[in-house]
Amino acid sequence: MVLITIVVLLALAFDFTNGFHDTANAIATTVSTRALSPRKAVLVAGAMNFVGALTFTGVAQTVGGKIANPLHLQHGMWIVLAALVSAISWNLFTWYFGLPSSSSHALIGGLTGAVIGAAGVHAVNASGFSTILEALIISPIAALIVGYILMTILRWVFGNASPHKVNRYFRFLQMFSAAYQALMHGTNDAQKTMGVITFALVAGGFQQTLHVPLWVKLLCAAAMGVGTASGGWRIIKTVGSKIIKLEPINGFASDLTSATVILTATLLKQPVSSTHVISSAIMGTGAAKKFQQVNWGVARNIVLAWLITIPASGVIGAVLAWIIVHIL
Repeated sequence: MVLITIVVLLALAFDFTNGFHDTANAIATTVSTRALSPRKAVLVAGAMNFVGALTFTGVAQTVGGKIANPLHLQHGMWIVLAALVSAISWNLFTWYFGLPSSSSHALIGGLTGAVIGAAGVHAVNASGFSTILEALIISPIAALIVGYILMTILRWVFGNASPHKVNRYFRFLQMFSAAYQALMHGTNDAQKTMGVITFALVAGGFQQTLHVPLWVKLLCAAAMGVGTASGGWRIIKTVGSKIIKLEPINGFASDLTSATVILTATLLKQPVSSTHVISSAIMGTGAAKKFQQVNWGVARNIVLAWLITIPASGVIGAVLAWIIVHIL
């Protein structure tokens, strides 16, 4: 009982870091364009994330059962513990340096690495892991393309309108697009933590199915909401201003694009990186406005951070799990 309590508390700590790490991306465009003050944006994001976290469970079941079968694993709760420590460590490291790396990648990498470290490569469900990896790769590409197309359409429709009126109109619309963005973030990101806790409950013999208990939903939703309310200003600065100088119309297009891509993934029960999707949507809308204005150097650094997150968190998770299972 002590071990499962520690695992749940660590999972909630991860959800909290996910809240101030990833949800910063959800409100970065709104804060950058001054559609909402930072305080109001954070409060809206926290509330909508809480609601979104309670809405679906398909992603939780994917995370809890597709990477490895918790019923067939020894040391399952120790595996989850190692995975969570790995993911939290990576989140804090990238947050400190202001890098919008993916909490989703950190968790998926940490869990996969921990399974390998404790039980070997054969314990990983290769087809399930591949499916998750495909969703993580395809989603930012989709956001880049859709963002470019949507922004091109908006420029064509509003190209001859008064810039002042356009900015005022889309600054108002951004209040709703930011809420939509935060709601969709909650439907996908909080479920990953729910999935890990459910994985531990099954592995520890506390339940036999991947059904997500109500108390798990409520705790994860609350942890993400509180984490969101704590802010993530370093990452807001990177996403909201360093990729491209955003105007309200760009912010609205980015929010609408990324939220819709995340919703699609949630309905398909696939975990995706909100960081990937949001940053790619901003790049796509920026490229449609003026390709040269996108700071591709910052974009390159973000992509590099994305690429190393799964291997880095995987190695940390594998080493921790191996030490716990084979030495301690």
